[in-house]
Amino acid sequence: MTANTNTQAVDPIDPQSAYAVLICDLVGLRFGPDGKPDPSEVRTHIEAKGGRFHLSALGDRASLERGRVHFFYQPDLSTREELIEAAGDGRYDAVIAAATFLPAETVFALAGVRIGAGTGNMGSRSWGGGSGEGGTAVLMNTPGINSRATAQMVIKAILKVLPDLPVGLLHDQVARGDFDTGRQLRDFPTEKLEGKTIAIIGYGNIGREVAKLARAFGMRVVIHARPRHREWVEAEGFAFAADLADAAESADVLSVHVGLGKQDTHTGRYANAGLIGADVLNRMNKGAVLVNYDRGELVDVVALGEALDAGWVRHAAIDADLFRDAANGRLSGPMLPYLDLVEKHGEELELLPHAAADTDHPSRVAGAKQAVDQLFDVICRKSVTNAKGTLPPGYRSLGATTPPGIGPVTANHFLKLTAGDCAEMAEVCDRQSRLWKALSGTPAERGKMVAEQGEELVRLIDRFCLLAEKLNLRGPYQ
Repeated sequence: MTANTNTQAVDPIDPQSAYAVLICDLVGLRFGPDGKPDPSEVRTHIEAKGGRFHLSALGDRASLERGRVHFFYQPDLSTREELIEAAGDGRYDAVIAAATFLPAETVFALAGVRIGAGTGNMGSRSWGGGSGEGGTAVLMNTPGINSRATAQMVIKAILKVLPDLPVGLLHDQVARGDFDTGRQLRDFPTEKLEGKTIAIIGYGNIGREVAKLARAFGMRVVIHARPRHREWVEAEGFAFAADLADAAESADVLSVHVGLGKQDTHTGRYANAGLIGADVLNRMNKGAVLVNYDRGELVDVVALGEALDAGWVRHAAIDADLFRDAANGRLSGPMLPYLDLVEKHGEELELLPHAAADTDHPSRVAGAKQAVDQLFDVICRKSVTNAKGTLPPGYRSLGATTPPGIGPVTANHFLKLTAGDCAEMAEVCDRQSRLWKALSGTPAERGKMVAEQGEELVRLIDRFCLLAEKLNLRGPYQ
C-alpha cells in the first residue's frame, strides 16, 4: 500500500478540533536564500493539504485555528532535557523525527513518525518505546527512504581503505613531479575489492542495498539474517549464515544493519546492544574493516578497542548520534564511548555524527512529506501506514510502503501492473522459451541455434532483467 500523496486535496479535519505536531529534525538539507536549511518544500506540501506550518514552538494551544493540523518546526531540539521540556507535558499530539532521540518522558497522544527505517530512537512511552509495543499512540516510520543514501555511504567508507592504495600520498608526489611510474609504482602494491568477503548483518532495506552494491564490486557477500530470509537471500545469489559469528568468519569487511531491537522496560537496554563483540570481531580476517552506520550501541566499544590494539580491525567507520548541551557543553549520545578510542586509534577511526543517511536532500524531503501524509491519515481516517509494533484499538493498517525498487516485492506490485506491462513481459518470456527449447537439442542443432540466434537470446535475457527492475519485481516476496 502507499501513503496518501495527493497534495492537491485538502484532508477533512474535525472543524471543532485543532491538532499540534512537533517536527524536531531538519526536513530540508539544501540551503535557502538565508543560508539555512530550507524547509519550504515540506511547508508547501503541508499547506496544500490544508495544514499550517509554524517556525516556532507551540504556545497557547487554545489560540490554534480549529479544523487544522498545525506543524511546529523545531529542528534545533536535541538533548534529553530540551525534548522533555518541549514535549513532556503532552502539548503536542504527534511528532516527526529522524535522528533525534525521543526520551520516554515525552508524550504524544496520537502518533509518532520516524523519517527512515528503524525506530529505536523513538523512545516515547506514548507508543511503548522504540519497538512500538504496549502504548496507546501509533508508531510509524518511512522505510527505504534513505536506504540507498546510507548504502552508498557504507561503500564510500569501505573504499577509503580498500583497495589500500595511498591516493593522497601519490597525488602529492605526482603534483610535485616527484614520481617515476616505471621505477616507483612497484613500491605501492594494492588489492582490489573483487574477491573480498563482506559480512552484512541484517537483510532489511539498507542491508540489501549494501549487498547489491558490494556484489557490483565483485565482492563475496555473506548475509546473517532471520532464518525466514534464507530462501530469498540465496535466491538473490548471496550466501546465508544462520549464526552471527559464522557470518564474520574470514570476512574482510563487516557492515551492521539490524537496528537496536526491543528495549527492556526494566533495564532500558536494547536487545541488540553490544551485538558486535569480541566473538564476532575475532572471527574476521586480521586487518578487517568494520562499518557501523546503523546504531552506535550495536558495537561493544571495549571489544573494538582491543581489536584495534591487536590489529585485528584495521579501520572502523562509525555513524552515531552525538549531542552537546548548549548551556554547559556536556556531551551525550551513543557516539560518546567511541571518543575514548580517538587518542590511541584516531588514524584508524572515521566517526560521523549520524550523518550517513542525511546525504541526499530529495530523500529527506520525500521522507518528511510521507511522514506528513501518514499523520493526516491517522488524524483524518484512523488509518496507519508503516505501523511499528502493536496497533492501538480503533485504527486500521494500510500495510507498508517503500520507494520503487526498495524492499520486498508484494502482491500490490503485481496488482499495479498494466495490461501492457503483462503483455510485454509475456512476449519476452515466450520468445526466450522458444530459444531455450531450441538450445536443448543435439550439439549440432545447438551450434546452429547459437550462431544464428545467440545474440537475440542474450538481448532477451537483458530485456527481461530490465523489465523486472523497472516493474519492481526483483527481490524477496512478502
